[in-house]
Amino acid sequence: MVNKTIIQGRLTKDPELKKTQSDVAYTEVNIAWSETYKDVETKCFLPVQAWRHNAEFLCKYFGKGKEVVVEGRLKTSEWTDKDGNNRSRLIMVADQFHFCGPKTDNDSNKDAEPTDDDGFMNIPDNADDEGLPINFD
Repeated sequence: MVNKTIIQGRLTKDPELKKTQSDVAYTEVNIAWSETYKDVETKCFLPVQAWRHNAEFLCKYFGKGKEVVVEGRLKTSEWTDKDGNNRSRLIMVADQFHFCGPKTDNDSNKDAEPTDDDGFMNIPDNADDEGLPINFD
């Protein structure tokens, strides 16, 4: 079976980096987008979880209203509320985030790395590449 989801939308709030008790970075945001059919607009919101390097990347480079493409998988989160009712919700666990949309001078994150004319981010030679699928060393 295949569980692959790609969405493009905007963050509804600034992501906040948190840590588990075992010091693993994570964050959760909502991605919003809309669809229009015959002049009827449907607004959609999907909670997205990011872990480890993905969470750090999202928090560093994206903010409220920023457009993003997210690749990941869907997961059902289940729990019992304080009244004993079984609850569930559908969430997306992110595998990758991609920049998209127009680049503006008033982006919410002023610490973002500069890019070349081709749009690629300049990465220093001593960058930590742990966790990347390919290591060229």
